[in-house]
Amino acid sequence: MKKIEAVIKPFKLDEVKDALQEMGLHGMTVVEAKGFGRQRGHTELYRGAEYVVDFLPKLKIEIIVADEMAEEAISVITKTAQTGKIGDGKIFVSTIDDVVRIRTGERGNSAV
Repeated sequence: MKKIEAVIKPFKLDEVKDALQEMGLHGMTVVEAKGFGRQRGHTELYRGAEYVVDFLPKLKIEIIVADEMAEEAISVITKTAQTGKIGDGKIFVSTIDDVVRIRTGERGNSAV
């Protein structure tokens, strides 16, 4: 199993969620986050005063998929979250040793 964590722009959530559901994904966790990468934030004007916004609003999506679905999920996220502009986000992939469904005690792929 693989854990896929994708940090994306907030307005892309619905597109990404719908595309993942179309490929057969059963669940996801979404967390509001703030951060920056190479873009290093930006400056904004408020009541005539300029100020720097260091941390930009982002969303972090976490999904667990079977090994054979991982590449498809990564591809779907990449295609749907991409705007072509700086700050589109990142995808992190890691290996999951086990999953336990609390309600039933199921383990492994059947628990996902």
